[in-house]
Amino acid sequence: MLRLIARWSCAVCIFAGTLHLSAQGNEPIKLSVDWPAHAQIMRTTPTLQVVVNPMLRRGTPVHDGAFTALKSLGADYVRYVPWLPYPKLAVAELEPPTKDKTSWDFSLIDPMTLDFLNATEGHSRILNFSTIPAWLYVTPKRITYPGDPNQVDWNYTQGTVLRDPSCKELADYYARLVSWYTQGGFTDELGVRHTSGYHYKIPYWEVFNEIDIEHHPTPEQYTRSYDAIVGRLHAINPQMKFVALALAFPERNPEMFEYFLNHANHKPGIPLDMISYHFYATPTPTQTVNDWQYTFFDQAQRLLAATRYIESIRKRLSPETRTTMDEIGSILPTDWHPDKPNESGPAIPPIYWHTSGALYAYVFIESAKMGIDVVGESQLVGYPSQFPSVTMIDWTTGKPNARFEILRLILDNVHSGDQMATMRFSGEQIDALALRDASSSRLLLVNKRNREITISLPQKFSEGRISTVDMATDNAPNSAKQWHGSTLTLEPFAVVVVEAAR
Repeated sequence: MLRLIARWSCAVCIFAGTLHLSAQGNEPIKLSVDWPAHAQIMRTTPTLQVVVNPMLRRGTPVHDGAFTALKSLGADYVRYVPWLPYPKLAVAELEPPTKDKTSWDFSLIDPMTLDFLNATEGHSRILNFSTIPAWLYVTPKRITYPGDPNQVDWNYTQGTVLRDPSCKELADYYARLVSWYTQGGFTDELGVRHTSGYHYKIPYWEVFNEIDIEHHPTPEQYTRSYDAIVGRLHAINPQMKFVALALAFPERNPEMFEYFLNHANHKPGIPLDMISYHFYATPTPTQTVNDWQYTFFDQAQRLLAATRYIESIRKRLSPETRTTMDEIGSILPTDWHPDKPNESGPAIPPIYWHTSGALYAYVFIESAKMGIDVVGESQLVGYPSQFPSVTMIDWTTGKPNARFEILRLILDNVHSGDQMATMRFSGEQIDALALRDASSSRLLLVNKRNREITISLPQKFSEGRISTVDMATDNAPNSAKQWHGSTLTLEPFAVVVVEAAR
């Protein structure tokens, strides 16, 4: 959805050059690593998002495998989003209250939410019940929704003006929803107590999702809603922190960053803890993997340029505010068929999952060089009718695919507090990150091309251990192997970690 160039941070520079070809094929790319006296420190957390959809409901073939995989990762800042295509799975009060009754109902929402909270217990997490009850908006007529909770409805999110311009009604809804999960229950509009017995910890709450394509608030409208909601939730839980914006196209909305990050535009005491935005590489319908190897990474370069621009705004107006890029992925044009919502297009080739995983690894590396706080891969489970090409879990078997395994590889080998080296290599075919701590030195390598690429390694990395995610490792345990050699050949779209011998 956005994509812009930004190659290197001040601490990590790569000198690009021309890759010379020999008659036998590509010459090895020489990789050099320099450890500066005052190295940049790794502060970027890799993670993922979990979007609510019927495949994650209890009893499906995917449920157990997906939540087991999520728990096994042990990731921080996992984002949980009950989202608009399934109103009954996302909205706790689907009908407006009357003088006689309310419609509060968590019976379909709780099971998935509790499974998520239990799978991420002990870790920071970001909850975002992004779908606002439609009745809170002024609309020409009542907004309906399917009786079947599994039926897709892309038309539920309508309206641009709240029926209560003070935002009290909106803030009341979210205060009750949060109280259900953190305070054991709440008292509804009629004074009736609803008891849950839940006392979960929610470290972060994100206010809305992709506001530039959902409800389209102006910067002033969004800031007013944010302040109203955050003010209420902060009173309920003073320890809770908040994430804002979640823009789908951040490069199109500099005025949103300029307005929102200016503390003068907020009520006194409203925290600006973190901002968020998204990126999906989107090839054209006629492109194949031979095009993806350029399209995906070119679009990501444009994302990174936008990120540098956004960071300059943030540092100028609110340097204490952190950043999460909490939806990073790719979407194939065959994903969404509005006329046939339960069908997908042609089968997704296995190489696609590696292309998309390598894209995430590349964005993670370059964002880490800029000091972005969190980079989240999208999303745990997608399936036909809900962006199948974005999934990290096979929607028929519940097994992790290459996108998931690449995230696991990064989580296992990149640690907060690692020192980051200055690196040099030629060409645009690969990306690399060198890290070290008191006990180990590691290289994270990404092949951005649909062909083998050979790398000449620094002497320090000629012996040690190697972990790989590529086509050859599909359906095989991802375990580190002993490594010895001065050159390393990366398979198409491979993501590899080389750990130097101690």
